[in-house]
Amino acid sequence: MTGAERRYFHEQKKKVDPIPEEFASYGEAAEFWDKHDTTHYPGKFRTVKVVSEFRNRHYEIPIDGDVALRLQQRARKAGVPPGRLASELLRKQLRAAG
Repeated sequence: MTGAERRYFHEQKKKVDPIPEEFASYGEAAEFWDKHDTTHYPGKFRTVKVVSEFRNRHYEIPIDGDVALRLQQRARKAGVPPGRLASELLRKQLRAAG
């Protein structure tokens, strides 16, 4: 790293905006963090223990556009999400096929 690069990074380190106490919206928070780097705020974050578990798995499979459109229409009529309707239809077909 050249001397000029070191000076640039040193100056950038000095010009750190304070983290707002509150954000008015998720969008405002996202905009702030899009323009800032958490590594410029040492000591402002703490490690937390998180325990999580998978509740559902989701799979992505390609289907033809006309099939997707009909699936969405039928799901809307039935008042269920398209993924749930697709699972029910596939389950019935697979059961019938043995």
